[in-house]
Amino acid sequence: MVLAPASLDRAALQRRVVRTLVGSQILSGVGMACGIAVGALLAEDLSGTEALAGVGTTAQVLGTALLTIPVARATAARGRRVGLRWGLAVAFVGAALVLVAAVLRSFPLFVVGMFLFGGGTTANNQTRYAAADLAAPVHRGRDLSIVVWATTIGSVAGPNLVGPGKALAHALGLPELAGTFLFSLVGFVLAWIVVDRLLRPDPLLTARALDAAAREETRRTAEPDLVADPACGGVVDVPNHDGSMRRGLAVVRSNPRALQAMVVMALGHLVMVSVMVMTPIHMKHGHAELEVIGFVISVHILGMFALSPLVGAAVDRWGAPPVAMTGGVVLTLASLLASRSQAGWSGLLLVALFLLGVGWSCTLVSGSTLLTSVVATDERPATQGLADVLMGLAGAGGGVAAGVVVGSLGYSALASGSAVVGVVILAVGAARVRHTAAELS
Repeated sequence: MVLAPASLDRAALQRRVVRTLVGSQILSGVGMACGIAVGALLAEDLSGTEALAGVGTTAQVLGTALLTIPVARATAARGRRVGLRWGLAVAFVGAALVLVAAVLRSFPLFVVGMFLFGGGTTANNQTRYAAADLAAPVHRGRDLSIVVWATTIGSVAGPNLVGPGKALAHALGLPELAGTFLFSLVGFVLAWIVVDRLLRPDPLLTARALDAAAREETRRTAEPDLVADPACGGVVDVPNHDGSMRRGLAVVRSNPRALQAMVVMALGHLVMVSVMVMTPIHMKHGHAELEVIGFVISVHILGMFALSPLVGAAVDRWGAPPVAMTGGVVLTLASLLASRSQAGWSGLLLVALFLLGVGWSCTLVSGSTLLTSVVATDERPATQGLADVLMGLAGAGGGVAAGVVVGSLGYSALASGSAVVGVVILAVGAARVRHTAAELS
């Protein structure tokens, strides 16, 4: 149910929406991070070969991308709450299948489970957009980044549950690496309950109602033909509940700023996934303990989310393109440091993985804020869904390539190649800055 616009205090409702989304992000973050921490190791264990170690994470990233398509359609038709619930429910099923696969020693079932497990990341990704639906333009980056930041708590705690997960697995007679996925199951269920019970009224449906009221008021007072704000790239802001990828492509073709936002997010995700997914294997080569690997991944995830409010404030203050450029620089530096790290545990690798997370945060928050600000409300589910599909496919491709590169050339070569992609992100951000300066001159 959507309240009548006249009865709404938009700012108060936005604060309530952000609080609810923060709660769901913490819980689902635990679920996702637990799986990420041991996914590559479980894949190697079940497949019996290091060459397939990245397949599990790649399947999860691919699942994140492809599951975004039905989630975007559900969101466009019925609102954010329905879409988020759908993604979390699929992730729960995926975690359960991974547990069964570990017990049965079935690598194919594990891959299927990890694909569905990606629904958790799909829901997490869409949650950041839900935080921007009712946000005031001057605070859009801040509100979006606060919800991204909330993932810090769950995501940093998740990898550090590897030890307790191992103990729990022993107590229940499960394979050692499977125990961590029990925490994933609990996290997804609790996040689903928070979204189902507390995300009311739905932020997207409410934003549509407010926009419809504004259009009607404009028609009554002056304009017979209402179009979107020029900031939205000229897209007509008329009721449209089509969340298909085809609709998203149509919007992007008419909106270069939306395309640049998508490119920044996709390339940033490519770099992050490529280096992150093979870091546990790189550390295992140096005989690092499982708990140490979990600690390094938790620090990486800390970098991904902990500084996001500062990134969001920077976007609100200076704009998205400069922050995207900063992300490109940080990702390049992180990749170069990783390329020089020794196998196993090292302080240099810890710093590199933290910076890898910070650079990803810059590209995600800047790209997401820019995309939301330049697309009309009714077009958001389709374009945001398309952006996350492209981001997920880039990450999946990076995960596949990472395993091949490390198997043939080594971890250093993988990280060096990722540094080149970081430079490309810098160039894309710089092009946007130059174009904006030309428009203002």
